Amino acid sequence: MATKKPTKKKPAKKTVKKVAKKKVVKKKRKANPALMKPVTPSAALAAVVGAKPAARGQMTKRLWDYIKKNKLQDKVKRTMIHADENLKSIFGGKKIVSMFEMTKHVSKHLK
Repeated sequence: MATKKPTKKKPAKKTVKKVAKKKVVKKKRKANPALMKPVTPSAALAAVVGAKPAARGQMTKRLWDYIKKNKLQDKVKRTMIHADENLKSIFGGKKIVSMFEMTKHVSKHLK
């Protein structure tokens, strides 16, 4: 007698619903309007960056241009700035100031 082997049923294929992925839209960062507002430098700061009103970022850029032009940045520790006569009046009489301290001193000279 030949016994019949039970045949295995193949499981039915499951249908998977494809969910459409939502596109993530990145929003562009807007500049802070307070940083874009023109500020007027004091007389001491105007001797370095010019007397025209400009945004804070532009003032900082002009100050760095002055520092690099006159080679006032420390050669070894680049975060330190050696003040010349114009910068001493801005930095409160200090001869050497870190770049992080510099922004604190400069903000006192902006209106």
